[in-house]
Amino acid sequence: MTTSLILTGDVNLLNVTDPAVPFARVRAGFAAASLAFGNLECCLYAPPGGHSFHNEGFYAAPGPGGEALRAAGFAAVGIANNVNYGEAAILGSIARLDALGIAHTGAGSNAAAACAPAIVARGGLRFGFLQRSAVYWPTNHEAGPETTGIAVLRAHTAWQLPMHKTRPDIPPLNRPGLPPIVRTWTDRDSLRAFTAAITQLRAATDVVVASCHWGLGKDVLDYMTESAHAAIDAGADVVIGHGPHVALPVEVYRGKPIFYGLGSFSFHTGHGGRAHGDWVGMMARIAFDTGRFAGAAFRFVRHNAANETVPCRPADEAETLGALAAASAGLGTSLLPGEEWVDVEPAG
Repeated sequence: MTTSLILTGDVNLLNVTDPAVPFARVRAGFAAASLAFGNLECCLYAPPGGHSFHNEGFYAAPGPGGEALRAAGFAAVGIANNVNYGEAAILGSIARLDALGIAHTGAGSNAAAACAPAIVARGGLRFGFLQRSAVYWPTNHEAGPETTGIAVLRAHTAWQLPMHKTRPDIPPLNRPGLPPIVRTWTDRDSLRAFTAAITQLRAATDVVVASCHWGLGKDVLDYMTESAHAAIDAGADVVIGHGPHVALPVEVYRGKPIFYGLGSFSFHTGHGGRAHGDWVGMMARIAFDTGRFAGAAFRFVRHNAANETVPCRPADEAETLGALAAASAGLGTSLLPGEEWVDVEPAG
């Protein structure tokens, strides 16, 4: 029996008033799949004193925002990210998701709740989702033993002097202004906890999705690759990333897909109430045959002035596809465009 899973990047529902609008054009694609999961890049929360767009909290009206998720067909969402912040906002958003019957992973009233997976049964299979964020605020954001917050994946940064004799592509150190090489790696204890949670989820479900909020711009950083590979080694069937609002390369590792950055999926209003601007995101589709991975594909999406997420054909996004294909080829992965979807395959 074949089942399919839709995976999306950042979903921010600020300023949504009509829940039928944001996902009207992608609803059919969701309905054709067994279930859908995305990163909820906002809190479904109404502050008691009101909310100004000059306040950096990303709060979406719980009524229309929640109904938009349900109308689209999201079965589960990840809520470990840099904008799910503050006890009242996090707990209020969780209460709204619970009332809607939408499963969630990545935040909670304490560390145990925040680190817990979301498990959804569909078509005789149990789908498990686990989300962590490497992008978070240094105070009052990570969930503690008795404090509300998000589940994090810690990473570290170091700046290394370029060694031009071992890297012939780098100029010698006698050039003023030569920048350092930036190195990143995942915290050992944090990575062990992450992979242990995946292994535990693997034993309890048929399909495991690891979801990570991470990244900086268009680069796939060292810690992202390290964490993604470790997740698959621990039992994940697919890894998705989100955070940078751009499409990042795709890698097939040990026969399993890694989408390093799905970009935005619904994002109309950004910081300070400003329009989020033009962007190209990705919607991934993962197929399973009796619970075993059977193929991966994606299609591009854009956003229009009416706040609709609009599917795009690969032929209409040739520039983005070309850059993505070149970067993915460097990771040993081929992107094969069809009329609507782009298939993901190991490089031949």
